[in-house]
Amino acid sequence: MVQSLNTKSDLVENATSHLGMTDYGKIMVGDKGFEFYDDRDAKNFIQIPWGEVDKVVVSIMFGGKWIPRFAIETKKNGTFSFSSKDPKKVLRAIRVYIKPDRIVRSLSFFQVVARAFRRNPDKKVKKNIHHKKK
Repeated sequence: MVQSLNTKSDLVENATSHLGMTDYGKIMVGDKGFEFYDDRDAKNFIQIPWGEVDKVVVSIMFGGKWIPRFAIETKKNGTFSFSSKDPKKVLRAIRVYIKPDRIVRSLSFFQVVARAFRRNPDKKVKKNIHHKKK
């Protein structure tokens, strides 16, 4: 059995982890960190201490009416993407432990496309090639 990171849980919610193949399970937000436990495989879990969280990136659609998924960016281990049955409730629970200025909105599809067109196409990318001397 997996030992929980938290001593007190604030919220337990049905959720989906989008790390590789989608895994269905439960999100637990507690006093020590964010945890995801798979329903089918007890060995499949994610534990992120609050000190390791760099920022939370939220995908917002239809003016805040729908939040399809959110991602937690860590300082060392990359980004973990999740969706839940009630994401607003999960994000409110996370906001207790993470400063609100570190919870950011992700770019929309059109912002990503506009950024690609604004980039200067004439600018050549310099390759950093190191030659070995014999």
